[in-house]
Amino acid sequence: MIGRYVLPWFGGGPAVWTTCMLFFQTMLLAGYGYAHWLGSRRDRSVQVWVHLALLAGSLAFLPVAPRAAIWKSSAAGDPSGRILLLLAVTIGGPYLLLSATTPLVQRWFYMTRPGEAPWRLYALSNLGSFLALFSYPLVLEPYFRLSTQTWIWSGMYVIFVALCGWAAWQMRGVRAEPAAELAGTGPSLLDIAMWLALSACGSVLLLGTTSQITQEIAVFPFLWIAPLSIYLLTFILTFESDRWYRRGVFAVLAGVLAPVTTAVISLSTANSAGTQLAVYLGALFATCMVCHGELARSRPSPRHLTVFYLTIAAGGALGGVFSALVAPRVFSEFSEYPIGLAGACILGFLCWMRSGALSQWTGRNFAVRLPLMALMSGGIISIYAAAINQQPGIDARRNFYGILRVVERSDKNGALRELSHGRVQHGFQYLDPQKRLWPTTYYGPHSGVALAIDALPHPRRVAVVGLGAGTLAAWGRGEDTYRFYEINPNVEPIARKWFSFLADSKAQTGVVLGDARIQLEQELRAGHSHDFDLIAVDAFTGDAIPMHLLTAECAEIYRARLAPGGILAVHISNRSLNLEPVTRGLARYLGWQARMVVIVKDLLDEDQGESNSRWVLLTEKRETFTHSKIRDTLVGWSTSKEPVIVWTDDFASLWPILRF
Repeated sequence: MIGRYVLPWFGGGPAVWTTCMLFFQTMLLAGYGYAHWLGSRRDRSVQVWVHLALLAGSLAFLPVAPRAAIWKSSAAGDPSGRILLLLAVTIGGPYLLLSATTPLVQRWFYMTRPGEAPWRLYALSNLGSFLALFSYPLVLEPYFRLSTQTWIWSGMYVIFVALCGWAAWQMRGVRAEPAAELAGTGPSLLDIAMWLALSACGSVLLLGTTSQITQEIAVFPFLWIAPLSIYLLTFILTFESDRWYRRGVFAVLAGVLAPVTTAVISLSTANSAGTQLAVYLGALFATCMVCHGELARSRPSPRHLTVFYLTIAAGGALGGVFSALVAPRVFSEFSEYPIGLAGACILGFLCWMRSGALSQWTGRNFAVRLPLMALMSGGIISIYAAAINQQPGIDARRNFYGILRVVERSDKNGALRELSHGRVQHGFQYLDPQKRLWPTTYYGPHSGVALAIDALPHPRRVAVVGLGAGTLAAWGRGEDTYRFYEINPNVEPIARKWFSFLADSKAQTGVVLGDARIQLEQELRAGHSHDFDLIAVDAFTGDAIPMHLLTAECAEIYRARLAPGGILAVHISNRSLNLEPVTRGLARYLGWQARMVVIVKDLLDEDQGESNSRWVLLTEKRETFTHSKIRDTLVGWSTSKEPVIVWTDDFASLWPILRF
C-alpha cells in the first residue's frame, strides 16, 4: 500500500519496490532488536509499560498517508535515500511495533507455557504474510481507493494495538523466569554467524531473483509476487514441522539447479520467458529451502528465541543492503544473483560439515556423498559464473532504474546498433551513414506518432516522454523543437555516445532529466502552458508504461501543456497489458476525440527498420484527424464492448487489463 503511494513520485520502476523491501527488512531488524531488549528485562512491569506507551504513541502516525507536496522530488538520479526517509517518517513507528510482535509474543507465550515450543507460531506469522500478499492485489487494490485502503489499514492497526496491549497487560503477573528457561547454554559466535549468513543469503536470493525476473524478463506485472511468495513459503514449511525439509533431497536440488540457473542467465536470449521463469523460481525454492531449513535445524533453546530472530532479521537487512544499495554500484550485471546461488550451496555444505558429515563420507554412503558433492560443485560453478557474468555488448550501465545495454547486430538492411533494457528495445540505428537518419522501430513512417507529427503544421513543438536512443529526433525539421523527458540519468550519455539521432536532427533538441510528469508540472507552474503541439508518451519501465503517466491528474497536465489542436500520442504496444481501456478512459475524462493506429506485420515497412506498434492519438479538435494521411490510416476502437477505465492517483489497478 505504501509502495503504491510512492511509485508515481519516483518513476514507477521495479527498483522502487526493491528499496521499499530494503526499508521493511531494516525496520524488521529494528523491531526484533527492540523485542530482544524488551524481552530481556527481568522486571515484567517494565516490559508492560514500555510496550503500552509505544503502542499508544504509534497511533500518532495514523492515518499512514505520505504527502506528495512534501516528498515528491523533481531531481534526477538515485532517489533511494529520499524513499527510505519518507518511509521512516510515514510508517516507521507502526511498523517497528508490528515487526516486534513475532519474537515478543512468542517469548511471552513460552514464559506462560514453558512446556510448549513456540516455533510453529513463526510459520503461522509467515502464513499471514503469505495470505496478505495475495489478498492485496486481488481483493483490496481492484476495489478500494488508496485513501480508503489507508483508513482500512489504520483501523486494523488500532485493533492490533488493542490486542497487543491486552497481551502485554496479561504479562504483568509473571514475576519469575520459568525453570526451563534457565537451562541450556547460549548460542556460540559461530552459531550466530551461521544464522546471519543463512538469512542474508536467502534475502539476496529473493531480491536477486526478483530483479532478474522483473527487469530482464518483464513479461508480466506482479512477477515480484512469485519470488516473495516462494520465499515466505520456505519459511512456513521449514518452521512448521521438521518433516518438510528433507536435507539430502534439497541439497541435491540446490546443487543441480544453481549451475543450471547460471547457464540460463548467460543464454537468456536463447530461452523462452516461460523456461527462464520455471528455472529461476525452481532454483529460488530449492536454495531458500536449504537456507531456511538449516536455520530451522539450528534453532536454539526458546530461552534465546529473541537472539535467534534478531540475527535472522539482521541477515535479511544485510542481504537487502547488499542487493539494493551495494550491487547496483559495484556490478554492471545482476551478479548478486549467482553470488546468492553460490552462497546457498556453500553454506549448505558447511552446515552438513558442522553436523559431522565428514566422518560419514565413506565410499558407499551415497546419502551423504551425493548431496555434499552436489552442493560443492553447485557453489564452485556459481562462483565462476558470477565472476564472468557479462552479457555481450559494447556498453552496459546499471543504476537504480536497471541495466541498459548497447549491442551491435545486423538485419536485412545492414549493421545496426541497439539499445535495450532487459527484453524491451529502446531503439536502434543503422550504422550506414545513408541510413542512420531513418526513424526505426516503433517510430517508423507508418507509426501513429509519425502520422501525428506529419499532421502538424511547421514549425512543430514536440515533447517526448522517454528518450531511449533518441529516435524520434529523426523526424525533426528546421525550426522544430524536440524536448525529451528522461528519468534515468544513464540514458542521455548512452544516446549521445552511441547514437547520433540527437546530434544529426535538424530540429533543436534538448533533454530534461527527471520524472516527466513532475517536470511538466513544474514547468506549468512556471508559466509554460499550451506550448507543445504534440506530447508523445513512450516511457517504458520493463514492459509497461508507468501508471502515474496515464491517470486523470496527469491528463490535466497534458491538456494544459498542449496547444489548441495539439495531439497526445500514447504508445500502448505491450505484451502483458491491454492499455486500450485506459486510453479510452483518458479520452472520456478529457472529452477528446481518440483513434488508434495499429501497425502489424502486413502493414509495416521492414525495409525501413519499422516494427509492430500500437499508438493511440487523442486530440481536442475533431478536424485534427482530417489530415489526409492520418484520416486514411486511423482506425476506431477494436470493439464497442471494450471497457472504459479511468485511472487516478488514488485508484488504479493492473488486474482488469492483464493479458492472461
